[in-house]
Amino acid sequence: MAKIKVYSTPVCPYCVTVKSFLQDKGLEFEEINVAENEAARNEMVEKTGQMGVPVVEIDGQMIIGFDKAKITELLGIKE
Repeated sequence: MAKIKVYSTPVCPYCVTVKSFLQDKGLEFEEINVAENEAARNEMVEKTGQMGVPVVEIDGQMIIGFDKAKITELLGIKE
């Protein structure tokens, strides 16, 4: 199974959407609240060069924003 991390904040509507999408597909993921976790926020910025959320990391590949096509491709999800 793919290792999935979602860097997000509680008030971000796109973060809620991506997490709901993953849950609806029955996928487990690690949720990282970058509003509260400064080290994780710094890690996210280091990996992506961006402050925006959501950022989805799938097996080391970074996806900025809710890019449903890219997420489904990397996870092999059939729509």
